[in-house]
Amino acid sequence: MAGRVFEAWKGSNKFLFGGRLIFGPDAWSIPFTFLLIITPVCFFSVFVATHLRRELLPNNAGHVFLVAGVLFTVFVLILLFLTSARDPGIVPRNSHPPEEELCYDTTVSSDGRQTPTVQIPRTKEVMVYGVSVRVKYCDTCMLYRPPRCSHCSICNNCVERFDHHCPWVGQCIGVRNYRYFFMFVSSATILCIYIFSMSALYIKVLMDNHQGTVWRAMRQSPWAVMLMIYCFISLWFVGGLTGFHLYLISTNQTTYENFRYRSDNRINVYNRGCSNNFFETFCSKVKPSRNDFRAFIKEEPPRNITLATTWERPEEADEENREERRQKVEDDLDIDEDVMKLQQRLNDEEGSDTAHHKIDIDQMRIGSNERAPTIRSEARHGNWGARSNAQEEDVIAGSSVRESRSYAAAEEGR
Repeated sequence: MAGRVFEAWKGSNKFLFGGRLIFGPDAWSIPFTFLLIITPVCFFSVFVATHLRRELLPNNAGHVFLVAGVLFTVFVLILLFLTSARDPGIVPRNSHPPEEELCYDTTVSSDGRQTPTVQIPRTKEVMVYGVSVRVKYCDTCMLYRPPRCSHCSICNNCVERFDHHCPWVGQCIGVRNYRYFFMFVSSATILCIYIFSMSALYIKVLMDNHQGTVWRAMRQSPWAVMLMIYCFISLWFVGGLTGFHLYLISTNQTTYENFRYRSDNRINVYNRGCSNNFFETFCSKVKPSRNDFRAFIKEEPPRNITLATTWERPEEADEENREERRQKVEDDLDIDEDVMKLQQRLNDEEGSDTAHHKIDIDQMRIGSNERAPTIRSEARHGNWGARSNAQEEDVIAGSSVRESRSYAAAEEGR
């Protein structure tokens, strides 16, 4: 039986509970983020909230400080889970390039042979709100990325409305989890402000009740001071991130688009006004996932791309190779035939010097590669009717014999 989709997933994601939860490859950072949130809340509940309850509200109404901090922390952790454990908007990759986009071309090699090739245009134009937008082809996923889609090098997936890959949540931020990501960051900011303000209030209460200075109150509750320092530092990160994403939402941009195209002065075709942009982010329906990770893998039949040039040109090349081999054999036979005729003519003219002529003929055979063009030319002329002229043949034969004799005499002199 075929396996499930998440078992053969080509991305770098990690799956839990049979493909029900999907995380990024750096999911190990989620427990660390969890500790960064839960640790200060625990210290706040033990060392600040309980004491603040007794100082301000002696009755049971004082539990509101503790309950509010715990409930808000649970809300932040839920948003962290919704951001990191769901499909951010992964575009399913193709198993083969789109055939309707293939372009057929021919490349010419150095020896003049033509080779058919298949190419895919790197970009193409699509219309978005009546404006032409260029989209790119992804070699890894073998598809044209939808508008605002980008390939995450960490997760190795194309993600719709790709914002960025967040290492704190261990997941890409895309069209399906951007809303939860912003709510997580903004809620963490509010939680930091709450703990900071309650800790500062507790120090103020200590100062008023014991009629002491701020330094004396800080010595009485050092944990409150540490919580204030921790929350102040954290506010620079989560607070700044919240403000930056408020600007992005108001202009309908992504982090990737803001950093990538900031200097290009491009017209933002997705900006529909501040109110409409906020409505689109928080009030529109979340797109369903385009991937069923628990589905069984369906085997696709193999696809063959048929090219007319691909089927015809190899046959023509084989035919040319066979013709060249046949021509070479014919030329070799013509050379041997001419050599035999020359040998016979030499034997008839000088029958007394048979051994010497054999040496000449052997030397002519050895040097036939160097004189092959001349002999081949004469052989072809003979085949075309030039052999009827006996006088030209005698002259050629005589010159060849003189050349061979002089060569043999030089060899005997050595």
